[in-house]
Amino acid sequence: MIYESDAGEKVVNLSKLFVGAEGTLGTIVEATVGLVSVPEETALALYFFDDLIDALAAVPKALEHDVGAVELMDDEVFRLAAESDGFSQYVEAIPERAAAALMIEFDSELVDDFEDAISETNARFVEDGAAFDVLEAYSEGDQADIWNLRKAAIPLLMSLDGDPKPYPFIEDATVPPEELADYVSKFEEVLEDHDTSAAYFAHAGSGTLHIRPILNLKSGAGVEAMHSITEDVTDLVLEHYGAFSGEHGDGMARTEFNPKMYGPDLWDAFKQLKTAADPEWRMHPGNVVYRNDSSDTGPDSGRGVGADNREHLRYGATYESIEPQTTLDFDDQGGFSHLVELCNGCGTCRQTDSEVMCPTYRASQEEIQTTRGRANLLRAAISGELDEEEIYSDRFQEEVLDLCIGCKGCKSDCPTGVDMAKLKTEVKHEYHQREGLTIPERLFSRIEDVSELGSRLAPISNYAPKVPGSRAAMEALLGIAAERELPRFTSQSFVEWFEARGGPRVPEAEANGKVVLFPDVYTNYSYPRPGRAAVHVLEAAGIRVEVPDEVGPSGRPAYSKGRLDLAREQAAHNVEVLAPRVEEGWSVAFIEPSDAVMFQDEYLDLLDGPDVERVAASSYGIMELLDVGRVDEQLDFTHSADSLTYHGHCNQKATNKDHHAVGVLRRAGHEVDPLDSGCCGMAGSFGYLAEHYELSQAIGRILFRQVEASGGDRVTAPGASCRSQLGDRSGYEMPPHPIEALAEVTSGRTAHTSTVAGADAEADTETETGTEAGSGSIASAVAGLFAGP
Repeated sequence: MIYESDAGEKVVNLSKLFVGAEGTLGTIVEATVGLVSVPEETALALYFFDDLIDALAAVPKALEHDVGAVELMDDEVFRLAAESDGFSQYVEAIPERAAAALMIEFDSELVDDFEDAISETNARFVEDGAAFDVLEAYSEGDQADIWNLRKAAIPLLMSLDGDPKPYPFIEDATVPPEELADYVSKFEEVLEDHDTSAAYFAHAGSGTLHIRPILNLKSGAGVEAMHSITEDVTDLVLEHYGAFSGEHGDGMARTEFNPKMYGPDLWDAFKQLKTAADPEWRMHPGNVVYRNDSSDTGPDSGRGVGADNREHLRYGATYESIEPQTTLDFDDQGGFSHLVELCNGCGTCRQTDSEVMCPTYRASQEEIQTTRGRANLLRAAISGELDEEEIYSDRFQEEVLDLCIGCKGCKSDCPTGVDMAKLKTEVKHEYHQREGLTIPERLFSRIEDVSELGSRLAPISNYAPKVPGSRAAMEALLGIAAERELPRFTSQSFVEWFEARGGPRVPEAEANGKVVLFPDVYTNYSYPRPGRAAVHVLEAAGIRVEVPDEVGPSGRPAYSKGRLDLAREQAAHNVEVLAPRVEEGWSVAFIEPSDAVMFQDEYLDLLDGPDVERVAASSYGIMELLDVGRVDEQLDFTHSADSLTYHGHCNQKATNKDHHAVGVLRRAGHEVDPLDSGCCGMAGSFGYLAEHYELSQAIGRILFRQVEASGGDRVTAPGASCRSQLGDRSGYEMPPHPIEALAEVTSGRTAHTSTVAGADAEADTETETGTEAGSGSIASAVAGLFAGP
């Protein structure tokens, strides 16, 4: 901290002191940050061991090689991942007998030849060591799978059923790597003494293991066990020459034990320094350093007196919550209240540079618009901290819930898996049961009726918004922003087009597979080209395709507006129609990602039984279907000269299904740049509403900048909302769906399919030359719009 300046003067560098003080000495208003380079290339080797201690004993040996990182995972992480729909794919290559795995990363700044480097460590750990197998990963995708498993540790652990959870009160303890094996052996004795267990993962190479004992901190016994374990572990850390705060800092969880860790002389110096910098102890009093009593070093007051990690708990022995009756099934999350309580306040939802969560915060920078902010207020409501009627107030609904756009990003990006979209939908449903629906809510929750009517009345329905004053009237009466471009309607629906061409063209006896292509509202009535492209591609692969007219709306619009009774009714109808097809070996494919995820995920919350489970398991986004079934391997592709910028759909990212399109497009010859992007900001009806238009645009501008920075010749996106938002930019047209980009380079292979040119010729039948709809069908559509609660 003391160095000599260019002028030969001794200077005290206070930066490390202020950073380490965690805001207790002052406020940093400006900082110069030192950066490190990101290696251009990396490779991973994952070594499997029969015993955790053997894996830890190998850490010092690993550090003798030119490694960039050494990470640890144990069998508890593997077990939970295998039981999770979202992460099971990442453990398929993990041997069942593995008790622990040591992940070693090599990077191009340290190693010239990855294969040679891994060959050396293979000899060290497998041939001559305790590891029984190794998984090598050189490609970007294979490495991402391993890292995804490692990063999944916290959400998987926090998703444990019931109140006992793995809490992070000692997870920052760090010992020298050569001490790890003995340290963990004795650590396990501490856990055994307290009748609990823990999972082991994180940064073995630096000696920092994130060990989280499983305790119930809603009980007095659990709270006392936490305190007792901390006492024992701090003794253990000192015995092994370690530090109690190796990565994340002290805070309220660890400050109590700092006198033990630093000794009386340093501890007294801490208090003197704190008093010199902050005489009144106003800055985070009681954190990092505390006073024994009011006569101790410091001000003549009680500020900063005492520290006890049993106090100021999020829950504690006196915490109680109400478990409401719900319409959705929350059993897999342990109940509504448990899902709310999964938020541990870590603040990951405030990230702004990667993944999806949380779009509204990224645009507004307001805490109330984070997943954490919403979860805190919901927890206050169910625990009685807020008045029981507050959750039904206009303020709560508008400021807390309505600005959640339902992207589902928090389901996957939140370390503990808080699914705020699901929580919001349940609360909105209860609110509608009490207060009814607004006209915009009624309109957008049954948008299929509006779209069917618009299609029947085309081209009049497309000209109507152009009448002077019509958009202002729509905003005043329906809440639709006058600035927003509206969808156009086709006079021939996608279902009608499919029937007009003669239905399926691949005989069932000759088919390589059978697919029901679901006619979503947007594809069916406004933009059928992706649907036609999907038919072309599937038939080129010898797949028999049917586009049924007996299915109903997916239920996504009703679900997003909290109309759960209507969504359940629509889901039940679709399952009844499709279950027999699935039983006969048909798959169900979707052009619209949000509808695919509705079937795969939300249907299981709305319905139960074997039929819905089979339909959900047989439902795929169209690009997912092509990738999972390797259908594209049955196709011939022409050369593609352009490169694509790919923006994935947030619902598919939340369910780990957004990567399929990239794989298929690349195998077809496209160069693809997949953006690490969040929500587009349109989010179904959200971006159409005048009250949300500016926020929608602010979210969209984040995506627009990413698209402009990409090197792709053009952008492609599977979501109708995403394509609408991207197409609304001045001077831009709506980008294609990935299936359209694939169809462009797909040549027909069977006698049953048209060429791309033929498909385009058929698409030219998309006219707006009026309608023959009878007054009865129009009346039925209007009646359907305003039916229901």
